[in-house]
Amino acid sequence: MSAMLDHVVAQVLASQVRLLACRERLAADTDSEALHDLRTSVRRLRSLLRPLRGLPGVEQLEEAAKALGTLTTPLRDREVLGAELIKRGFDDAGQRRLQGRTATFASVASSLQLGRVLTIIDAFPLFLRAADREGLVSALGKRVDKRLVKQWRKLNQALQDPAHDRHRLRLLIKRVRYGDEAFPQLDHAGKPLRRLLKKAQGDLGDWHDRLQWLLQAQTHTDLAPCKIDWEQELHEAERKSDVTLEALQAALAQRKHGK
Repeated sequence: MSAMLDHVVAQVLASQVRLLACRERLAADTDSEALHDLRTSVRRLRSLLRPLRGLPGVEQLEEAAKALGTLTTPLRDREVLGAELIKRGFDDAGQRRLQGRTATFASVASSLQLGRVLTIIDAFPLFLRAADREGLVSALGKRVDKRLVKQWRKLNQALQDPAHDRHRLRLLIKRVRYGDEAFPQLDHAGKPLRRLLKKAQGDLGDWHDRLQWLLQAQTHTDLAPCKIDWEQELHEAERKSDVTLEALQAALAQRKHGK
């Protein structure tokens, strides 16, 4: 196998180990970060798979991973909001959203969605090796590099749009960041750029959380006491993210010029 295919197989096996560990943590409700870690592992798996589209098994594993993400998104959102309310001193409202965590975690651990991901990922290295024998993964490194370059180009174009959509930018930043982490040997970003990507993702995450909470506050009366603070924090998150995105755009322009 090529060095790139060896790398992909190793990453898939590492993802499998992380997902199995998360499943056990969820089943036993060992800690509050189990669901978050599961989602992060799924997101990293999808970033590994995205540049491999067209190879056997990739579409099936991508679809299974997406379904697991869809299942867990509202559960994680409720968990984050509950923790936010408790931190602000609204224990009753927070605990209502964290109620039944053990059962929720157990339902994810035994879900068809997680089971399907684990079933497919177990066989996935065999798919890759079979594809290699049939000559379907020749020049894999070039294929991955080309698709990552395309992701960077999309981000750069979106940043240059004066009316940029923060939701879309958040998604594009996640893609290039996790894609870079999945294939570090292709060296698409140095440490300063990686730090900027992480900060931009964090700033936009803060903005996104406040936006979602304010939308919920329109229909959930127990969130009303937080509205003023969240509105102020939303504006501050917008300001911070704009500064970071401007720095990111400048860094990408310099990176392009340097190449």
